[in-house]
Formats: sequence, C-alpha cells, structure tokens
Amino acid sequence: MVHYKRHILKSVSYRILGTFITVLLAILAGLPIKWAGIVGIGELIIKPIIYFLHERFWYKWVKYGIND
Repeated sequence: MVHYKRHILKSVSYRILGTFITVLLAILAGLPIKWAGIVGIGELIIKPIIYFLHERFWYKWVKYGIND
C-alpha cells in the first residue's frame, strides 16, 4: 500500500518544477517579472490540490494497467 504522504511529497516536488518552468516561460514571452511571479504563485496554490485529487482518484478508482 502506498501512503498518501508519498502523493503529497510527489505533488510538491512536481509543482516546484512546474512553477519554475511557467515563470521562466512567462518571462521569456515578455511578461514583466512581477506578473510572471503572480502567475507562478497562483499556479503554485491551485495545481497541487488538483494534482493530489487526480492522483488519489486514479489510485483508488482506476485499475487500468494493474495486475491483480
């Protein structure tokens, strides 16, 4: 059995990487650093929650690719 704390840690590390990439792309696209940071913070708050719920849904309800 996989403990839910593993999913939380995985979510956090994934979001740090994802937020860094989003902010970098926003800056490269010409967005001022302040606005790129605001976009990054908004994403950092919302996406871990969505990812965690998605991960738990798959773990509990989707049995595709799991051999019993």
